[in-house]
Amino acid sequence: MKRRYVVLDVFTDRTLAGNPLAVVLDADGLDTAAMQAIAREFNLSETVFVRPAERSGHSAALRIFTPGRELPFAGHPTVGTAVLLAEERFGRPDRGIDAMVVMEETVGAIRAAVRLDPDRPTYAEFDAPRLPLALDVETPSKGAIADALGLETRSIGFENHTPTFFDAGVPFVFVPLADLDAMARVKFDRAAWRALVDKGDGDPEALGVHLYCRETVRHTSAFHARSFGIAFGIDEDPATGSAAAAFAGVVARFDEPTSGTHRFTIEQGFEMGRPSLIDLTLDIEKGRLVSLRIGGSAVRIAEGSLLVSSPRN
Repeated sequence: MKRRYVVLDVFTDRTLAGNPLAVVLDADGLDTAAMQAIAREFNLSETVFVRPAERSGHSAALRIFTPGRELPFAGHPTVGTAVLLAEERFGRPDRGIDAMVVMEETVGAIRAAVRLDPDRPTYAEFDAPRLPLALDVETPSKGAIADALGLETRSIGFENHTPTFFDAGVPFVFVPLADLDAMARVKFDRAAWRALVDKGDGDPEALGVHLYCRETVRHTSAFHARSFGIAFGIDEDPATGSAAAAFAGVVARFDEPTSGTHRFTIEQGFEMGRPSLIDLTLDIEKGRLVSLRIGGSAVRIAEGSLLVSSPRN
């Protein structure tokens, strides 16, 4: 049977930028092995498979795969699929429309507010399914981290920021770098990094590596980032929403925002020629992070049909 798919560029307002995402809209009947094989065929950071929702009132059930494994949650698939489902429902409106999309992911149900506008790309913002959790993981030394990144030790860290592990659905180690010059000089050594974080149990607690610095390319951005997902069949990722969600824990710990709502833009993918802009919104009460949201635009770039006649073909 033919299965319709759409490819979108996510966390961007223009095509050929941001993070590409494949969404298979007719995924009912595909088993896990078939979904993984299709994700390898697309060979994008993530591929989403859309099935009917289990609960009435929800928009759809999603399964998310990288070329190497299934993920319980990911940010750019959530934003991109929310945009696509809203556009499929409402088409191209002649006036602004606010819509709500509820997607069942492995991590739980995720609500996304979508803004459709005839004059600009569709924008989606979702409530993170969980707050960032600091992982009780022994942090490698700055020297060891620097060696794995091809940098000198003095390039690791800025202000009071030091390497940390956080998880908001997918675990990452967050490494602060001194500036954009250090970010540009990174030569990521996959084998060296795996040796640093693999505790010998065959399932390293955090292989996603998210680098960030305060210096930015765009004056409207708060942080510049690069992300490497070596556990997921991904080399460098142009935009990583799940890392942005976990990064809220980094901001709350080191920057100690005051009570209220704080909005940041994270720029990523610039070194890859895929500039991406991720909106991160934190709600702080009495020094505690109580909620967070991830947002961005997405644009369609391709669509077609998969000629998959059975789950194992």
